[in-house]
Amino acid sequence: MAGGLLIFASLLYFGKTVATKEPSSMGEASKPSPAAGFNVDKYIQDAKSKLSVSQLNYINSLENSISRGDVAAQQIKVYNQLASFWADSIHQQEIYIFYTSRSAKLVNSEKNLTFAAQLMLADLRNESDPAKRGWKAEQAIELFEQAIQLNPNNANLQVGLGSCYVFGKGMVGNPQETMKGIQQLLQVVRKDSLNMQAQLVLGIGGVISNQFDKAIDRLNNVLKYEPSNLEAISWLADAYAGKGDKPNALKWYEISKRMVNNPVYTKEVNERIKMLK
Repeated sequence: MAGGLLIFASLLYFGKTVATKEPSSMGEASKPSPAAGFNVDKYIQDAKSKLSVSQLNYINSLENSISRGDVAAQQIKVYNQLASFWADSIHQQEIYIFYTSRSAKLVNSEKNLTFAAQLMLADLRNESDPAKRGWKAEQAIELFEQAIQLNPNNANLQVGLGSCYVFGKGMVGNPQETMKGIQQLLQVVRKDSLNMQAQLVLGIGGVISNQFDKAIDRLNNVLKYEPSNLEAISWLADAYAGKGDKPNALKWYEISKRMVNNPVYTKEVNERIKMLK
């Protein structure tokens, strides 16, 4: 349990530092430096170069095993085998998710697409490299969109899609992407104002886009229904900091520290608190 909380705390803080500005400059427009595109094929080739001879032979045999006949079924089988290899033998989460996603697109079932989409979304949220974050967002968006074609009324899929824009390129300074996500999420809350996941991501989108008053309203609303929601508390502190409301920012930063109760998280939040004073 403690390990899981540490991972969650890392996502709360470190997963945000890509996008959020320090409290002293939160009102300024974000100006990210251009990032080269991410090439997944090169990334996999680099990972393969570190394999043992036997491992590399196994991978090559899988990749070259597709023959005539039911090619799609063979591809699905190979993608699943590749995903298992990279996850179980090499513990390479990113490549595992990549092959799981490729398999899901071919299977084209709501269950498989949703599983792969949520994996990719969770992974991109803790990605520090802007190019990889953008690529992962694009992959997750494709998966959610394909799943929504199968079930257009699934609110969880719609929230997931909106989250990809907010946590993807929106997090690294693309305001158009943030607004795409916000518009997608607004469609959900107009139908169901009590969808707290949609309200939460809307609040986060408000912080990212410097709409601090809107963010504060939404995040406080989330906490009215979910008072122990650590993510809402953490982002609410950032929202108050961005607005320049130091007393409330300090209040919620202190609450988040007590709830997480982890020295690494506490140290990082203390750095933010210093900038408020």
